[in-house]
Amino acid sequence: MNPEDGTRVMTTTTRKSTHRKPLEILLEALVRVAGYSAVVFVALIFIFLMREALPTFNEISISELFSRRWYPIEDYFGTLPLLTGSLVITLGAALIAVPFGLMTAVYISEIAPRWLREFLKPLVEVLGGIPSVVLGFLGILVLAPLVREILHIPTGLTAFTGAVLLAGMAIPTIVSVAEDALDTVPKSYRDAALALGATRWQTIWRITVPAARSGVLTATMLGIGRAIGETMTVMMVTGNAPQIASGLSAIFMPLRTMTATIAAEMGEVANGSVHYHALFYIGLALFLISLTVNLTASAVLFRARRRSERLLS
Repeated sequence: MNPEDGTRVMTTTTRKSTHRKPLEILLEALVRVAGYSAVVFVALIFIFLMREALPTFNEISISELFSRRWYPIEDYFGTLPLLTGSLVITLGAALIAVPFGLMTAVYISEIAPRWLREFLKPLVEVLGGIPSVVLGFLGILVLAPLVREILHIPTGLTAFTGAVLLAGMAIPTIVSVAEDALDTVPKSYRDAALALGATRWQTIWRITVPAARSGVLTATMLGIGRAIGETMTVMMVTGNAPQIASGLSAIFMPLRTMTATIAAEMGEVANGSVHYHALFYIGLALFLISLTVNLTASAVLFRARRRSERLLS
């Protein structure tokens, strides 16, 4: 190759990169602003919640905040029934949604024929878009009477009914994200396992699913996060009884969550009152719980990624 031609090519490339540089700088700046703005917005939400929730600690003692009774009309602001109600319903939804969601994702990605997969994947995504109020309405009309008749309990508006509906809302999210993660596993992993004599199920559960564990964990955290933050469904079907959830029988009792309490009472509370600040304290607690779940998931994903990089190196 002629040196002059090489110099001419380099000069042309340099000119093109010089012409593109302002646009690249602008796009890079926009990406950075978008990334920083997400952190800023989260920080502003936290500051706002802190500003409205901090007066609670001056107006209500810590022992009263964690007492066993929530009845604001008589100045009882015990959040323990709301905390336990949210915990029972969320755990119940997770115990139902995670196994079903993971198994469905494995079936769609690894077992179902192509024509069935092309039908199931969009169907799952459509199910994930059903409004929560519609599911709550169906829960009141269909699921709650069935629970009452089958279990022979006084009412079907229980924590179990709410957990089932929340699981139904979380499953599409888990399936969609986990199925995408399973699709990213290289085909060579499966071929190598089968070539070594592994069965199809051994390949799925010992090779494919562990290789996609970071995406599966992300799907699980997203599903649990949706269950924690859901409001309308649990407000409609859980009975809204602020009582302590104690023992396994609590799953079949009417309970009340923190999100349902905020949605039901914030519209009628006087601005600046003790009740008003107590509701913001509940919102702050929800914010911190969600932040803890997300940070824990990020830490686990980071460790899994580092472990994978070490194995590959």
